[in-house]
Amino acid sequence: MAWLKNENDDLYDPQYSDLLRVAFISEFERGKFSDLVSLLSGRNFVTRQYEETIAKESFERLGRGVENFINETHFKRFLMIIRSAGFIDSGMLRSQNVINFAYTLYLKLRSLNCPAHEIESYVRRWLVMSILTGRYSGSPESQFDHDIRQIASRPFAEFLKDIEDAELSDAFWNASLIQSLNSAVASSPYLHVFWAAQVKLNDKGFLSRDITVNDLITHKGDIHHVFPRDYLKKSGLKRGDYNQNANYVYMQSEINIKVGNKAPKDYFDGITGQCSGGAIQYGAICEMDVLKRNLRMNCIPEAIFEMRLEDYEEFLKQRRLLMAEKMRSYYLAL
Repeated sequence: MAWLKNENDDLYDPQYSDLLRVAFISEFERGKFSDLVSLLSGRNFVTRQYEETIAKESFERLGRGVENFINETHFKRFLMIIRSAGFIDSGMLRSQNVINFAYTLYLKLRSLNCPAHEIESYVRRWLVMSILTGRYSGSPESQFDHDIRQIASRPFAEFLKDIEDAELSDAFWNASLIQSLNSAVASSPYLHVFWAAQVKLNDKGFLSRDITVNDLITHKGDIHHVFPRDYLKKSGLKRGDYNQNANYVYMQSEINIKVGNKAPKDYFDGITGQCSGGAIQYGAICEMDVLKRNLRMNCIPEAIFEMRLEDYEEFLKQRRLLMAEKMRSYYLAL
């Protein structure tokens, strides 16, 4: 895999163990690493004896799996699929298990001669589904084993639909996801899926006319607060209150500086003023329809125009609902 040393893309930086795991699962259709050791030793799982022919065949199959993994075309096409889902930075993919199995799925579907456009859609959906459901956070090897056996034995579309029906039902989108967004953890996987949705949909940053969320993530832009942190802090709120996922937006630092520690109503008075011919103070939006479109793409309720401290909890409630709706539409379009 010498070609990888010349790549600047760190979206997926596999280690030796990742290479072995993906090569093994995709080639042998088994998920438990201990089985690889047994197979390379020549174990016959039926007779429980050790046979030299099985050992030889196992090394040859593992070799094919490794070659498929390190194939430059396969690897780069897989990364293009991940990027096309909106995951453009390694910090958005916190689980190595998730991306390892997504690559396993890509290689397996290729070996099953699945059409390229279907592979792209399936891999995107599987990646996002795995993140949203925490599919590989418990006992990953057992889950790997179950999933690869299902993929090898039945039509993938049927298997995926069964999972979606069970784990991504209306109850997930309308209740469970909204509850999961009630979090003060900036590294929340749900928040990263929301950012990916914004990248995929080419959304603009909060209050930006031209700068996209993609631009802000790519150039290490900052995450800021709709209800300014200092404003909430001075009002007596604790870290877990003001650092809520639903209070986060990607926003240009120069706009954030202008916002300062004002209540939303106060800084939105200035923004609506500049949309009515007044002096431009916050970003470059100077038309009301553009402003409202920006709020919609950032899942900000229009009631924000009049919101102060006493409206903060209601704002969080409304925004979580809008974020979940956006994530659902994003997922279904993958």
